[in-house]
Amino acid sequence: MNYLLDTHTLIWFLNGDKKISKTVQSLIENTNNKKFVSIGSLWEMAIKISLKKLEFDGTIPEIIDLIEQNSFELIPISTAHIAELERLPIVHRDPFDRMLVVQAMVEDLVILTRDENIPQYNIRTTW
Repeated sequence: MNYLLDTHTLIWFLNGDKKISKTVQSLIENTNNKKFVSIGSLWEMAIKISLKKLEFDGTIPEIIDLIEQNSFELIPISTAHIAELERLPIVHRDPFDRMLVVQAMVEDLVILTRDENIPQYNIRTTW
């Protein structure tokens, strides 16, 4: 199965935070699953770290190293994602989460998220 980590899921996993569900923890640790991280999540984290709205023990380059060490693949934001974003209904107002939704749609990924708004779209989620 192919999974896209929501930004909070990525942060909690990398921090070893107990907020992450046992189901999601198992899915991430299963080496048979492909796990993806959106470049949009890194963008969101960089903004929040610089605004002091996110405390993370590491810089963005260090986070990228952790992503690679955990065998996560980075997904760039493509023109196909932008085109789908234009058609996406306004259920969720957060632009980063909206990008994750369209990336999951276009790339046929299951989003690992605790966000209650994301499942309102026609996509698969797990928590």
